[in-house]
Amino acid sequence: MSRAFVKEDGGERWTPPTASHAYRLIWRGPGGPETVRETDDLIDALRWLESRDRPGFELRGGDGALLATMGA
Repeated sequence: MSRAFVKEDGGERWTPPTASHAYRLIWRGPGGPETVRETDDLIDALRWLESRDRPGFELRGGDGALLATMGA
């Protein structure tokens, strides 16, 4: 196998990076921040955020800027 398609550190096959999205929904739970959803549709992201029944979620732009939060 060509070394061009093997990661140096783990010997795993290379996989292309995932497409980036305009908005990320992040859960700020006890285990640290975790991206739970990504989308390119702002209205969809805001509706998803509004439908959460507990605080701790954030909506961030592709550049990492905080756009909205759900509770404290």
